[in-house]
Formats: sequence, C-alpha cells, structure tokens
Amino acid sequence: MLDDRQGNGTSAQGRVRSRRIALAVVAMCAGVGLAAAAADALIASKSEISFEASTMGTDVEGGFSRFDGKISLQPDNPQASSVSFWVESASLIFSADDIRKELLKPDWLDAARYPKAEFVSTRVRKIDAGHFEVAGTLTIKGHAREVVFPVTVSRSGNATAASGTVPIHRLDFGVGVGEWGDTSVVADEVRIKFRIALEAPPPG
Repeated sequence: MLDDRQGNGTSAQGRVRSRRIALAVVAMCAGVGLAAAAADALIASKSEISFEASTMGTDVEGGFSRFDGKISLQPDNPQASSVSFWVESASLIFSADDIRKELLKPDWLDAARYPKAEFVSTRVRKIDAGHFEVAGTLTIKGHAREVVFPVTVSRSGNATAASGTVPIHRLDFGVGVGEWGDTSVVADEVRIKFRIALEAPPPG
C-alpha cells in the first residue's frame, strides 16, 4: 500500500513537472511571437543600400537592389532594439556592367560562394533624441568583423526612417584581393550607406 502511494505521488509530481514544462514552452513561444510582431516591416521600395569607394583618387558609387531584414527600433527603450539585416551579393548595381561582373568574381564579392552579406546587432545605444549608436557583427565573404556606427532615426506616425554610414576596410573582409590588394589603385576604405524605411505593425 505504501509503495502504491509513493508511486502515485511520484506520478503526480511527474504530471506537475510536465505541466510546468509545457507552460514554460507556451510562454517562450508567446514571447517569440511578441518579439516577431514587434519588428517593423521594411519597405524596400523606399529604402536604399549603397557604397562609395575611391579608385585612383576618384570616388565611385554602387549599390544593391535586393535586401531585407528584421528590425525592431524602440527609441524609448534602445536596449530592447535589435537589427538583423542581409544583402544579396548578386544584386550588385554598378554603372559599368563589365565592372559589375568583375566585382561578383572570387577576388571581390565571390557572389556564387557567398550569396549574402549579413549584419546582426549586439547593442543599440541612444546618444540623444533621434541619434543612436549601433554595434554588431558584419559578415562579408565569411569574414566576421565587429562594427560600430551612428544611426539617425526619425518617426512620423507608424513610419520610421533610419539612415547612416558604415565605414569598413574591404581587405578585412577579403574583398579585392590578389592584384586588387594594392590600395594605391583601390582604396581600402569603403563607405556603406543606408537609408531604411520602416512601418510599425498595427496595434493589437
């Protein structure tokens, strides 16, 4: 009889433990759902990703036509903000098509092997009203580097605009190697510029 009561007690404890685990899983899933719902929608048609570099003293510009991300900007609670963003390498835009094709080759972006460049934030800090500092990991061609850059944010109703410039050194990411590693021909510094339009999810 004692053994049966012990068995029933153990069984009851097991059921309680299982119920707690189930509730924890439900709560976790609900939290993920809320986090996803809080992310602003990126409006690609109103956004732009471009870059600027110097070739033998002359500035040249290009950009990318396909990009996306999951962005949650909370000006009143910047610690809760997060940015996850990626760009399709093959969507490179450049005025001269022969140079565009060259930049997609292994010495440069190696778009066939590395189809995406990615950025994931690790910290968002408010500087003052409308100005923030974002830190995170930028990965290009499999090379991950920490970057920190300022972002200007403006908001009107449900619409948010974020813009800034991320200066990087291309050789840190293996971009432009071999004969193109000569920085007297193509400067090492590249300035990545962004203008992102976001729309907040409807309330509720």
